[in-house]
Parts: sequence; C-alpha cells; structure tokens
Amino acid sequence: MEWGDLAKQVISLGAPMLGTALGGPLGGMAGEILARAIGAAMSTPASVQAALPTADPNKLAEAETRWAEMIRAEAETQRAAIAETQATIRAELASEDALQRWWRPAYALELTVECAALWAVLMHEFWTGDVQTINTLINATALLVAYWGFRFGVLGVYISGRTREKVSAVTGQDAPGMIETLAKAVLAKQGVKKK
Repeated sequence: MEWGDLAKQVISLGAPMLGTALGGPLGGMAGEILARAIGAAMSTPASVQAALPTADPNKLAEAETRWAEMIRAEAETQRAAIAETQATIRAELASEDALQRWWRPAYALELTVECAALWAVLMHEFWTGDVQTINTLINATALLVAYWGFRFGVLGVYISGRTREKVSAVTGQDAPGMIETLAKAVLAKQGVKKK
C-alpha cells in the first residue's frame, strides 16, 4: 500500500489539499503529518488507513491546516529565494564587469572548441590508422565520460540559468519551480492573494 491509495478516502473525509498531496510527489510528507495528527500507531499508509475510520474530524482538519501552513511557509521561502535570485540577476545584467558578463559564454565556446578538437584528433587517428592513440582514447573513456559529464553538466546549468535570466529580464519574474507551483495552487484554493 502507498500513500496515494489513501488520497480519495482523505479527500472524502474533508481534507482535499492533504488528500491531493498524498497522491503526489510530496505524499510521504503529507502522510507523516496526517499520521501524527490522527494518532496512527505508525507513519505508514496501512496504519493510517486503519486509524482513519475512527479519526476525530477536528484532528483531520488540524492536519489539513498544518499541511496548508507548511506549503505556505515553503512558498514564502521560495518567494524570498526567487526575489534574491532576481536581484542578483538584475545586478549582473547591470554590471559593467566584462568577466562577470562573459565567463559563461566563454566557457560554452571553449567547451565547444574542446569537443571539436577531440573529434578532429579521433577522426585523424581513424583516417591514419594510428591504433596506439585510438587504444589510449578507448582506455581513457571512463575518465573522459566523467570529465565531460561534469563539464556538460555545468554548461546545462549555465543554459538553464541564462534562460531564467532572460525570462526575468523580460517579465520581471522568475520561472516557478515545482514547490512554488504547488504552493500557489494551495494558496489560490484558500483564497490567499499574493502580496
């Protein structure tokens, strides 16, 4: 049994936000809150299911409120982090420091040249039949995969960050993450307006 199996039952008992959360990626957290609130013997789906029929409706409402408060707190944390990120992005965009503005494009260009150089060496060695160099490159595959995995990972973060910078510059807002989207949905359901 999983937490999602309890979603319909919890929703029908009057805790729609908590029940919906049980069926999602934060189901474990929601389940722990529910288990503590209703006094389940253990924080497991089976134990909670056994305790639900006799649970005090006020305790269930208390669990719903705790869940909403946790989501609200997470939303506030995300809002503060996003505001700080946007302030940093605006400061970088306004900066006249060449290194600050150009290090990421230079990194991407250098990595592109590095890939092209290795490809050229590899093609040259295949063309000339230099087996020793080819074997050396094959033996270094694990090292190259780890090295380039890290380098392309950094490049991926750069691309994502640059996209967010552009979105922030155009809209004045950062793209929301999963937690922020969930928090906004909960707050909208409760009728709380964003400040």
